[in-house]
Amino acid sequence: MSQASGKEGFAALCLRLRAKGITATDLLNAIEQTPRHLFTPPEHAAFAWSSRTIPIECGSFMEGVDLAAQLIDSLKLKPSHRVLEIGTGSGFTAAVMGRMSERVLTIDRYRTLVTSAQERMDKLALRNIIVRQADGASGLQGEGTFDRIVVTAAFSTLPRIYAEQLVSGGMMVAPVLQENGSCRMIALTKTGSRFERVELFEAPYQPIVHQMALAL
Repeated sequence: MSQASGKEGFAALCLRLRAKGITATDLLNAIEQTPRHLFTPPEHAAFAWSSRTIPIECGSFMEGVDLAAQLIDSLKLKPSHRVLEIGTGSGFTAAVMGRMSERVLTIDRYRTLVTSAQERMDKLALRNIIVRQADGASGLQGEGTFDRIVVTAAFSTLPRIYAEQLVSGGMMVAPVLQENGSCRMIALTKTGSRFERVELFEAPYQPIVHQMALAL
């Protein structure tokens, strides 16, 4: 993808996001500074800045850039935040969040995806992002609490174990499968021992798979 094509793609994205009411300067700057074509398989580079879902290795996919931006915008990240991401995928979302927060720990069950994402973080000199292979179905023990947790694999109900790893005032955003077969992103904000739940938007995420992948 040429530099001109990348700029045109980003400009078109900004217009689409503005139509959805997403205008946060810090988010747009972080996306602009993260070359999306580096995270996109070469054969799909032409769709890097589109809203189209793109297949990647291990039978996984990277969400369209519009959905990625919408997801990150819903987190209301601050420079002091520690973020846990369950489901690294290509690493694009983690890379953008890393430019907006203090530290991002992102995990995936596939070694192939973890290795590729780490190489991209190294290439972009994003030292505050840690990529790790782990089973995220039960959260991540031993790493303390987080200000934000974002999950990109769907559950039938929001797992309590994640909520317990949030600081007071922290927020978790995760996709939850609906009875009609659709999937909606849900935000859960923690205040003391209570949680406020807000439905956000529909998202095409697949059900979470337990345990680390052995072959890939």
